[in-house]
Amino acid sequence: MNKGKKYIDSAKLLEKGKLYDPAEALALVCQTSKAKFDETIEIHIRLGVDSRHADQQVRGAVVLPHGTGKKVRVLVFAKGDAVQAALDAGAEYAGGMEYAEKIQKENWFDFDVVIAAPDMMPVIGRLGRVLGPKGLMPSPKAGTVTADVARAVTEAKAGKIEYRLDKTNIIHCPIGKASFGAEKLGENFDTLVNAVIKAKPASAKGQYIKSCVLAATMGPGVKINQAKLG
Repeated sequence: MNKGKKYIDSAKLLEKGKLYDPAEALALVCQTSKAKFDETIEIHIRLGVDSRHADQQVRGAVVLPHGTGKKVRVLVFAKGDAVQAALDAGAEYAGGMEYAEKIQKENWFDFDVVIAAPDMMPVIGRLGRVLGPKGLMPSPKAGTVTADVARAVTEAKAGKIEYRLDKTNIIHCPIGKASFGAEKLGENFDTLVNAVIKAKPASAKGQYIKSCVLAATMGPGVKINQAKLG
């Protein structure tokens, strides 16, 4: 795969094979962000668990102190007064079957987060096949199935992110924008990593965090010394 000049220049800032302390890695990942747009900084954490086993799933949600830097569009499935409460809290869309049908019939996905009141789960259940693969299916564990939809909307807008293992036992999450700077990114980083550590399954054996890498959207990965985490 051919790498661009900016990527190659950024890669020169890194020592081959070196595992960096978190603070140094965060400073470096900001330096490697050379694109003309404000790049997203992502963290990739490989865990020593097996996601095929139900008792080794790692999933949850956390509000990043400084948000992600991204405007989040929220869709809420609710009834009655909860619809207006969701809209008052800042949701772009709130309602019931009309949105379920719009998703199914029009392939409509102009939203980033789906929140549902518990009494709307029969409607949500029909959307599992389309929302699930996109990582949009609400769940109690992530706090996106809740009776207090207004609070869930407020948290989503404030920078709440969901973390979960993919099929290769890696968690991929944004922790902010390059323009945040190393200090704010560091606070977001610590919040997410601590949440992942607290979510360690009781059945997990051996080394829990196998590797941790930070990268800007267009930049090279900066490897972190996982022994310095937690």
